[in-house]
Amino acid sequence: MIDYLIGVDGGGTNTRVRLAGRDGAVLATGSSGASGLRHGIDKAWSAVLAATSQAFAAIGIDTVPMPACAIGLGMAGVHNKEWAAAFRAADPGFGALVLDTDGFTTLMGAHGGQPGAIVAIGTGSVGEALRPDGTRVEVGGWGFPAGDEAGGAWMGLRAIGHIQQVLDGRAEGGAFADAVIGACGGARDPIQVWLGHATQTDYAGLARFVVAHGATDPVAAGILTQAGAEAARIARALDPSGSLPLALCGGLGETLRAYLPAETLARCSAPHGDSAAGALRMIELHLKDANT
Repeated sequence: MIDYLIGVDGGGTNTRVRLAGRDGAVLATGSSGASGLRHGIDKAWSAVLAATSQAFAAIGIDTVPMPACAIGLGMAGVHNKEWAAAFRAADPGFGALVLDTDGFTTLMGAHGGQPGAIVAIGTGSVGEALRPDGTRVEVGGWGFPAGDEAGGAWMGLRAIGHIQQVLDGRAEGGAFADAVIGACGGARDPIQVWLGHATQTDYAGLARFVVAHGATDPVAAGILTQAGAEAARIARALDPSGSLPLALCGGLGETLRAYLPAETLARCSAPHGDSAAGALRMIELHLKDANT
């Protein structure tokens, strides 16, 4: 008997959970650290369960009643089918489980399950569209460092490239370079150590310096302008006719609005809900279909 619904937005930096009753009414939320599958299956489940436990604790329940819960998960890294299969196999005992990409749950949240397109920019990036005939289209989402253009880790990688040139004397520095250098150790040797251990999440953590200095530093501004152009390219590939409603989503989505080409910005509207809301909608529809 399912008594609770759980929607999970599992990203490369943060995990967010929305807990609802069987009627879909939201009861509580929870959050924890990274649960993108590239960080490891055990770590992903640990983050999901930590955020879920937090949500249940908020309504006075100390232990997650897994058999009574149906969970919908939108997770970074699900494109890798081996990782996705391993994650499903490690299900700790939920009453029902549906797993999809965080891009798809972002799409579900942004347009309430109706046709539309999204470009999601967070730690990574991906574009998803649902066409009126039910066809799903995906653009990007190849993962860091090979893809994820415009995402936070992509920005951080370019910030690191800049400070390497500054420290070598190949480029002029400034307040932006100084901030990134300080965050990564302050000098060549500790930065080399940082590079040896840096994860996608670590690179994404440098995006805050890009954003903070975008209005005053030409290199930071160039990174953001290129990110806006990449987001626009994703949007065009998803919907060349421009006929679908478009939402820019994710932790960096609002920031990048200022750097989008004018024609792309003109198409954008605010998302109706986030990825956790979309994951909740996804599990609701799964249970409805299972009961018909």
